[in-house]
Amino acid sequence: MRGFGAAVCLALALGGGASVQAAPSVELLDFDDLKGWKTDNHAEALAAFRETCPDLPDPPWTALCALSERQSNARSFFELFFRPVLIGGDSPALFTGYFEPVLKAARAPDARFRYPIYRLPPDLPTDRPWFSRREIAEDGHLDGQGLEIAWLEDPVDVFFLQVQGSGRLSLPDGTLLRVGYGGKNGHDYRSIGRELVRRGVYQPHQVSARVIRSWVRRHPEAGAELLLHNPSFVFFRELDSLPPGKGPLGAMNRPVTPMRSLAVDPSLVPLGAPVWIEKGGRHPLHRLMVAQDTGSAIKGPQRADIFYGTGPGAGRLAGAVRDPGRMIVLLPIELALALLPGG
Repeated sequence: MRGFGAAVCLALALGGGASVQAAPSVELLDFDDLKGWKTDNHAEALAAFRETCPDLPDPPWTALCALSERQSNARSFFELFFRPVLIGGDSPALFTGYFEPVLKAARAPDARFRYPIYRLPPDLPTDRPWFSRREIAEDGHLDGQGLEIAWLEDPVDVFFLQVQGSGRLSLPDGTLLRVGYGGKNGHDYRSIGRELVRRGVYQPHQVSARVIRSWVRRHPEAGAELLLHNPSFVFFRELDSLPPGKGPLGAMNRPVTPMRSLAVDPSLVPLGAPVWIEKGGRHPLHRLMVAQDTGSAIKGPQRADIFYGTGPGAGRLAGAVRDPGRMIVLLPIELALALLPGG
């Protein structure tokens, strides 16, 4: 079921403000249409769903959250109370990956640790863009305000920490400092990988976080200029109370789960919703995940970032992902049926 009527109902059902013209197509599916559905570990997905379901505000979701606590058969729970909905399935999905880096850092600068990360400035406006990354770097708009949280060894590490949005900082005394997303300067994210492709340095299939990092370090001056191509600048906050066994905080201010949490476009995919993914590429992945995070580069109904976990191993896996496929949102039956003509 696709078309104009579905687009109108989708905007209403998801509570979004998208215009009728901009609303994507939708199609209601059956669970038999989901490749690999029966063989997934649904209990893991249900545990991830429970992590954020207390924060879902609307009645269909709150009722399901309460029911989820009493379920012993996770697969039956999803099949009984949800309906798969393909949103924007006219084009293939694009899956990428993200992770929580572990980086060496210090609380005070010295000859080794010279590149700061900052907490949110008190005068940062909420209704318009602030200074760009270039303006911050070249004009010193953050200098002298005491906003530094810690200093890192490498400006590339600072940049990619901002891209990931969270991290664990290993301090010289052996302690770990966890930092999470605190806000941004209001500028749109601009991909430096795409810029390298535009310049003819690499082909699209060659670009990864590892390749970008290597290129910037091999070309210090041109690399520093390349990083300034992205005007978006991310600020952090310290996460003192986050248990070490939990993942970083996502957009719902709850820990995300490795290989079960997705970053999505919240204007098209409800945060907290289960999402079935069918990712292709060298390492295909068919599993039920939960939309629990967002990202500046994650735009569109068939766009998602998979959380791979913490540390360099997760980083290598996440950095190599740029795969096609499709993603199907599981909506409560009440909302899914609202997408039908006359619903």
